[in-house]
Amino acid sequence: MTPRPTGPATPARRRRGLRLLFAAALAAAFAGFVALGVWQLQRLGWKHDLIARVDARIHAAPADPPPRAQWASVDAARDEYRRVRLSGRYLDVEPARVQAVTRLGPGWWLLAPFETDGGDVVLVNRGFVPPREDAAHPPGGAATVVGLLRLDEPGGGFLRRNDPAAGRWFSRDVRAIAAARGIQDAAPYFVDAERDPAAPRWPAGGLTVVQFRDNHLSYALTWFALALLTAFAGARLFLLERRSRHHVPTTPPGERDAGPGTGR
Repeated sequence: MTPRPTGPATPARRRRGLRLLFAAALAAAFAGFVALGVWQLQRLGWKHDLIARVDARIHAAPADPPPRAQWASVDAARDEYRRVRLSGRYLDVEPARVQAVTRLGPGWWLLAPFETDGGDVVLVNRGFVPPREDAAHPPGGAATVVGLLRLDEPGGGFLRRNDPAAGRWFSRDVRAIAAARGIQDAAPYFVDAERDPAAPRWPAGGLTVVQFRDNHLSYALTWFALALLTAFAGARLFLLERRSRHHVPTTPPGERDAGPGTGR
């Protein structure tokens, strides 16, 4: 009994298997792109809600900062950029100069410890000082500071570590600055002081940048566009597979190469 020829059918089955595998990959990619697009839309809603909440905070009437009993629960979602008011006095301690770049150019933030009437110590960012400029001393005696609550910035800046021993600061590292000044129990946040029109020019307060990147819509559109391209590729693959299945050769395989006069 002569075995059935399998040679011509094997490449066709392999091509069909590869097409099915490629179709499965396209389906997975399509689902992934759609999921990423939906996630970016969710992030868009969250970001707009955050911007609205922060905008409401910075324009609200100043309130008391979180007291010592709430320090452990202070977080960015609830507390950062809250407008607060401190009443007390500046401590007679040398302020820390933290490297900064602002719209006024490069220079330093001036962070000074402030003791509230309740006995808490809070670092106050009195403002920006350019190089070769002298900063006015903080007021003596009772003082009031209004500003925005900011969270600790531990460690340092990009590729630059804070060096407390040398007095080099690249971030507003509240705990490290307080410890370097002999203050063992300071608040886990600092306050960016607002600009006081009656105060000397330097340090210049009120330079807090409240800005959030909001590219989520463009990201979502990009992911959805990739999903559409994937769907288009899948549709083309489906049509190609359908055509290949309906293509049936009309000439028997044994007679394809037979020329005139070869028959018996």
